[in-house]
Order: sequence, then structure tokens, then C-alpha cells
Amino acid sequence: MNYEVIVSCAVTGAGDTVGKSPLIPVTPEEVANAAIESAKAGAAIAHIHVRDPETGKGSRDPELFKEVVDRIRSSDTDVIINLTSGMGGDWTPSDQDPAMPGPGTDMISAEERLRHVQGLPARNLFALDCGTLEFW
Repeated sequence: MNYEVIVSCAVTGAGDTVGKSPLIPVTPEEVANAAIESAKAGAAIAHIHVRDPETGKGSRDPELFKEVVDRIRSSDTDVIINLTSGMGGDWTPSDQDPAMPGPGTDMISAEERLRHVQGLPARNLFALDCGTLEFW
């Protein structure tokens, strides 16, 4: 059998990956360079999360996303840029009442989850996490 494969590379991963490895790209330049490198290694899609350059924690800052996209596009690298919109969709049930949010919950509106993609070129791909995911 002959299969075609599309490789998507999430260069930072999701969640607190910076706390798990010192090799995770943090700054917009590092994230863009990692995406470019992944494309040169064969990835068709670069899935992008951005980090606060000071803390390494995930960020929703539209300027950080714009800088990453601009850096990748200006490199003339042939890769589909897939920007996350998964942040702001984390629900952790309360131990006292599972119907209520507990520590670690981060829920925002759909409009706020898409704020960072407004004004970016339409040739990008945008991912929205809608289901239950477990991060360990």
C-alpha cells in the first residue's frame, strides 16, 4: 500500500512544556526558527503556540503571534501556518462541586480565543480545540 502523509509539527507543544525541557522555543524568533526548521525537515504544517518571552508560559498576545507569522512568511519557507486558538478553553472541575470551575480553569469567550488571528493573512490555518483533552 502507498500512503500519503502530512506532517504537522507543534514546535512548542501545549501546556507547560517549557518546564519539561530547556529545548522548547520561547521567544517569537525561536518559535519561528523552529517552525522553519521543521518545514525544512519535511513538516507541511507548523502548529503555533506562543510564549511569554519573560516567563515561558503560554500567551494570547496578538503581537507575539504576528511576529512569529511575519518571521516565518519573510523566510519564504513553504509551510502552512496553523495558529492555535485552544488557549482559554481549559476546564478543571472543582473538587467540592464538579459542576463548578476549580483551580487551573481558564475559560474565555470564542471571540477572545480568536482575537490574535484577526488581521493576519487569510492564508493561515487556525485550529480550535473543542473537545476534551487530558494533559499530564
